[in-house]
Amino acid sequence: MGIVGSLIGFGIGWWVLGPVGALIGMFLGGQAEEMAVGDNKKQGMPYGSPRDGFVVSLLVLMAAVMKSDGKILRSELDYARNYLRNYLGEEKAREALIVLRDLIKKQIPLSDVCHQIRINLNYDSRIQLLHLLFGLARADGQLSSVEIGTIDRIAGLLGISRSDYQAVLNMFFDNLEAHYKILEISPSATDEEVKKAYRKMALRFHPDKVSHLGPEFQKAANEKFARVNDAYNKIKKERGLN
Repeated sequence: MGIVGSLIGFGIGWWVLGPVGALIGMFLGGQAEEMAVGDNKKQGMPYGSPRDGFVVSLLVLMAAVMKSDGKILRSELDYARNYLRNYLGEEKAREALIVLRDLIKKQIPLSDVCHQIRINLNYDSRIQLLHLLFGLARADGQLSSVEIGTIDRIAGLLGISRSDYQAVLNMFFDNLEAHYKILEISPSATDEEVKKAYRKMALRFHPDKVSHLGPEFQKAANEKFARVNDAYNKIKKERGLN
C-alpha cells in the first residue's frame, strides 16, 4: 500500500478522483484502480470516509497557503510537522509531511480543487479547514496580507459566507473589535442582541458539528468554540454585564 493509502485507510473516496486525485496521484500509483475494482464488487462499501477526505483537503490547501508568498520557510515546515502530529499522531504525521512536501512543488489549480472539496465536504468541515489554515498561516506569529488574501480566496471558493470568514479570521486577533466580529455583530448591538449572537455562534461552532471527522479534529474544533466564549466574556466585561 502507498503512503496515502497508509495515511488515510483502505476505502476509495472522492479524493482519488479529479484535480485532488491528480495532485496526489504519484503516491496512489495503481492503488486507486485496485480500490475502485474492489468497491464495484462490494455492495454498500462506503465512498471513503469524511475524515479521509478532510485530511487530503487539508494537505492540499496547506500547500497552497504555504506557497502563496513565494517562499517556504523552515519555520512553516516545522509548524506543519507539529501541527499534523497533534491531529494525526507521529507516524501518520510523518507520512502526511511527505505528501505535503510533494504538493508544495506542484502547481495547485485552486479553483478546481476548492470546487471538488466544496461538493464533497459539508459546511462545518469547510469552516474547520478555514480555521486550521489560519493557524498555519500564523505559524511565524503574524498573518501576512498575502496569506490572508490566499485564505480569503479559498474561503470564497469553498462557499463560506463572508460573516463566517470574518468570524474565523478575527479569532486570531485579540481586541474588542475582533470580539464583536467573532459574534458577527457590531459594537452598536444591544445587550440582548449580544446574548442572542453568542448563543447562535456557540451553536454554529460547537465541536459536535465536526464529530464525524474523528476525535482529533473535534478536539481542534474546541479552539473555535473557546474563542467564541472568550469573545463573549470580554464583551460582557467591557459592558459590565453579568
